[in-house]
Amino acid sequence: MDIAALRTEYTLKSMDVSSMDNSPLKQFSIWLEEAITAKVNEPNAMNLSTTGEMHKPKSRIVLLKDIDNGFIFYTNYQSNKGKQLLEFPYAALTFFWPELQRQVRIEGKIEKVSPEISDSYFKTRPKSSQIGAWASPQSQEIPNREFIESKEAEMIEKFRHEPIVRPEHWGGYRLIPESVEFWQGRASRLHDRILYTNTRSGKWTKARLAP
Repeated sequence: MDIAALRTEYTLKSMDVSSMDNSPLKQFSIWLEEAITAKVNEPNAMNLSTTGEMHKPKSRIVLLKDIDNGFIFYTNYQSNKGKQLLEFPYAALTFFWPELQRQVRIEGKIEKVSPEISDSYFKTRPKSSQIGAWASPQSQEIPNREFIESKEAEMIEKFRHEPIVRPEHWGGYRLIPESVEFWQGRASRLHDRILYTNTRSGKWTKARLAP
């Protein structure tokens, strides 16, 4: 297979600074809605990059679950990413919607959402996912598949006759953006790139970047 020969010509859409909303959060919501309408596979899937020991980056796919003044996702606080975010509370997100030939890159500071927000979201999860939050010692080494299935069975029995409450080691994070870049694929690799930057005054500036 000749990987170097793999190419896609991007010709679907274009993008201009003047057509973009002044708020990157509003502009992102517009693009996300368009991705959902276009039936993009997992439109809320995003690559989360964190910094670990010796400043080595780590990345994984997580799911965006809400937008307020930032981008909210949920995980186990004791996982590898939870430990990294505790030590280095900055991260980067990347969304890629190939069906629309679009990408969004977001960088900013991380904070935990309130327990009330985490509780509210946890209650909306399927029961199996609630059980999973209790059963999985996320990122820890386990001896085999049977170990986690046994833990799941144990939690199912534990919560058979009582409501499943959110475990304290599980909850939400909010990435408060400091920069957001919108990327629209164009022909000849001359892509459109619009960068939003949050100034010290709290206002957003927009600028076009070279592809």
